Amino acid sequence: MPNAIFNSFIIYLKEEKGFSEHTVKSYKNDINKFLIYLSKGNMELKKVTKENIRDFLANQYDAGLSKKTIARRLASIKSFSKFLFNTDFITKNPTIFLSTPKVAKKLPSFIDEKIIDELMSQPDLKTEKGLRDKAILELFYSTGMRLSELINLNIGSVDDKNSLIKVFGKGRKERLIPFGKRAKFSIDDYLKKRALDWNAASSNIPLFVNSKNERVPRRTIQRRISNYIKMIATGKRLGPHALRHSFATHLMNRGADIRAVGDLLGHASLSSTQIYTHVKPEKMREVYKQSHPRGEK
Repeated sequence: MPNAIFNSFIIYLKEEKGFSEHTVKSYKNDINKFLIYLSKGNMELKKVTKENIRDFLANQYDAGLSKKTIARRLASIKSFSKFLFNTDFITKNPTIFLSTPKVAKKLPSFIDEKIIDELMSQPDLKTEKGLRDKAILELFYSTGMRLSELINLNIGSVDDKNSLIKVFGKGRKERLIPFGKRAKFSIDDYLKKRALDWNAASSNIPLFVNSKNERVPRRTIQRRISNYIKMIATGKRLGPHALRHSFATHLMNRGADIRAVGDLLGHASLSSTQIYTHVKPEKMREVYKQSHPRGEK
């Protein structure tokens, strides 16, 4: 397969689909695995059939990969095949009748509401790094935004007067999220430490930076947040995503409307948000009894 068509697909994912670097990396890895499999069997990409793809997925399953990973591999291959068909590299799309295996949704891991304050007190506020980490923790919990969304924030992304923050989610979809006073105060303290404020000369200055004054790397945030959580919680390894789950879970437990929570999270469909309704069924029953005309009967 010409490298040019593969590179064109990657550019398409980045520029037209608006996928994050992390997502693009996953697509590249999935498709490379598939291409290696084809090359070992001396199969040409232009002649690939749905049976070839099924054999590849079966091979992945036999290798011990999870259903979730296999479903993602198929999704990547489907997207690639559609691109090849639309660009006339192939005359038939072999994935058109292939269905994605259903993956059981796991209940999200979250931090108990009772220890959130303890988590927020872990960073050392005497250092710039500690002030930054406190602001990151507060903002994650206050907004429920994704890690990729937080990394790409600039000072100009934040409307401090109206306590709103603009993020670009999956597919470069823009949304506004409200945030609380504690997050605002923490960001204020961090910016002051950097000798900056909301009226910085350039609103394109990254909101969170490392010691080199560059945007904080993904792995750095993952590692530091995980370490803070380990200080106050035991059990499964929890990272930045646990704060997103905690944000949604705590809202739902306090009776927030599921559609509103989905909008805040940037979910494309209600089914993505419904997983949070299973965390505390007794709370959902309580809301039902209080709200439904026949809830008590």
